[in-house]
Amino acid sequence: MADKGFGKKVLGWFVVDENAPHDDAKAAEDLIKKYNSETPPPAPAVELKGPLPNAEGGKLDFPKIFEAAGISADEQGRVGKAQELLKTLPVETPIAVKRQIVEASLKAFGYPIRDLIEAGVSEIEALEAYIQKKAQDTAKSLTEAAGRIEKLQKEIIDLQTIMQQTRDEQAAATKLCNEQKLTVQQVLEFFGVDEVAKVVQDSPKLHEPGK
Repeated sequence: MADKGFGKKVLGWFVVDENAPHDDAKAAEDLIKKYNSETPPPAPAVELKGPLPNAEGGKLDFPKIFEAAGISADEQGRVGKAQELLKTLPVETPIAVKRQIVEASLKAFGYPIRDLIEAGVSEIEALEAYIQKKAQDTAKSLTEAAGRIEKLQKEIIDLQTIMQQTRDEQAAATKLCNEQKLTVQQVLEFFGVDEVAKVVQDSPKLHEPGK
């Protein structure tokens, strides 16, 4: 008799509810913590070799992932053939009848059911390994980006401090210079504005205001 509990465990290993509500910012933070913790997550059952595709434009090259996991084109073809057969069956067809039709068709193509199941599970394991690998890469990128942002934010604060100091120094310099001008102006006013204006006009060193 099959262990129903085992079946639920298998389903739990591979099925993820993509429709569940989630917080993107919290998810990113949790991802960084997960892959940067002292206790690393368990390694995937499958090792992916070679360059992996990215989900560009909302599409993903699954055959490349399966190839990286060592799943042959023949094995991929078995799963693909089963998927095609299932699509052709009417929705109202009872599951038992569907299974008989698919099993008979696959046997006719020379695809033993055991080999098909093995290929299907291999693909799921490969996809799970891909998810974990991409999650690790993403966590690393997010950590590096967070570090750069923190560094840039510190630089921004430092620059803002320098800017404020520069403004304060400029204001202080202007104030002190104007105060000093007033003290010198008192001396010049003592001799009279007309005399000062005549000296300025005749001197090759001095400049009239506005010139």
